[in-house]
Amino acid sequence: MVGTRRHVWGGLFAFVLLVAACSEPPVPEVSDERLASLTLPEGWTMSVYADSVNNARSMTLSESGVLFVGTRSAGEVHAVIDADGDGYAETRYLIADELNMPNGVALRDGALFVAEVSRILRFDDIESQLDNPPVPTVVVDDLPTDRHHGWKYIAFGPDDRLYVPVGAPCNVCDRPDPYATILSMNPDGSDRNVFASGVRNTVGFTWHPETGEMWFTDNGRDMMGDDIPPCELNHAPQSGMDFGFPHTHGTAIADPEFGAQAAAFTPPAAELGPHVAPLGLEFAQGAAAHEDGLDRVLIAEHGSWNRSEKIGYRISEVTLSADGSAQTYSPFISGWLQGEESWGRPVDLEWMPDGSLLISDDQGNRIYRATPPTADQD
Repeated sequence: MVGTRRHVWGGLFAFVLLVAACSEPPVPEVSDERLASLTLPEGWTMSVYADSVNNARSMTLSESGVLFVGTRSAGEVHAVIDADGDGYAETRYLIADELNMPNGVALRDGALFVAEVSRILRFDDIESQLDNPPVPTVVVDDLPTDRHHGWKYIAFGPDDRLYVPVGAPCNVCDRPDPYATILSMNPDGSDRNVFASGVRNTVGFTWHPETGEMWFTDNGRDMMGDDIPPCELNHAPQSGMDFGFPHTHGTAIADPEFGAQAAAFTPPAAELGPHVAPLGLEFAQGAAAHEDGLDRVLIAEHGSWNRSEKIGYRISEVTLSADGSAQTYSPFISGWLQGEESWGRPVDLEWMPDGSLLISDDQGNRIYRATPPTADQD
């Protein structure tokens, strides 16, 4: 079921809820001790950009500054706006609810695309209708219905095609296409094909700002121990590449069940920590870039869920050599994990025009703003 406030309730009750959908919550206290516990690059500061955004997951920012936010467990899609430019999004709208894991959001020509488990919806001319969202158009409705790894990150590539992952419906298994793939299709859902295969569960991809080549994260399988296999940062410069799942994990770890069937595959550009659950990623820009000119990829690590000692729960940085191979892998922002207790789980990253970085957190129900010393200070 697709739900918006005007389709679910009627009469005065609907009016009250519609007013509540555009609200101005109080600005959270700047003395938040938890924010002070975060370790950031020198000169950077952290603040709350939006609070009480239930299960905040994937984000996309419009040219006018409207931030659209998908969710997984909440079934909702939100829009948040910093109308007065003070660094806190005081206005928010509920775009849709009662959806099936609407994790992925993407913008194209004024339309908001939302990915459910088996469907992709399109809300046309969305920014002019934030307080009364339109009935969405169903772009695709025949994707697999499996909820295991069924939530999706979506984005439009430099080729103006929509990229949609279909995760493996299991911890480890060998299923035919479209499972464990990244699909590519026209904006209307036509001309669908497999862009990449052997991808267990990617919940984040981006394109190099100069080459236009795709880079994506992939979550490694579970139940092989605390320290193997690694999660991955992958580079897909062209269509048709196989990244190994379920046969090979990381660079050269054969799967206990499927490794004997392993064929030629593309190893990861970088092996990340085991079970860190890498999700959204962005190429560094502005103050996050370095004078050496090497590319750096920032990655939201959601954090381990069944490791005996938790790891992840941070933003990591991978430095790439001139040939695209990984040179370093280190923390960029950390501190959401204190001992074995976490108070936040980073999900997605989004650059702001002033050079600050937005970070969604589906555990804390917040969106943070990491501000470099060269950005406007509010």
